[in-house]
Amino acid sequence: QVQFVESGGGLVQPGGSLRLSCAASGIIFSSYRMDWYRQAPEKQRELVASITSGGSTNYAVSVKGRFTVSRDNAKNTVYLQMDSLKIQDTAVYYCNTAPPLTQYWGQGTPVTVSS
Repeated sequence: QVQFVESGGGLVQPGGSLRLSCAASGIIFSSYRMDWYRQAPEKQRELVASITSGGSTNYAVSVKGRFTVSRDNAKNTVYLQMDSLKIQDTAVYYCNTAPPLTQYWGQGTPVTVSS
């Protein structure tokens, strides 16, 4: 069964850092591009960062230069290093394949940036 389990979120002050993890199961992880999404309160889910099976990365303009996506295929895990966090980064963060397996969204991990 396909499952995505996100972790690592929390409360952090502006300018702080967090490292999110997403453990995937039930898929041939190494063959998928993996995406990080976020959904802020009362807003639509948006794509934040992507990493291909070969390790190429892409970022939303709003996070470029501050977030870094990486993966460990041996652990079936994708990471999101978030630095210089801003209040507007507050959201629930999710991972999924590209295109997303929409019936298998995980619970996400909440990130709150507040002073």
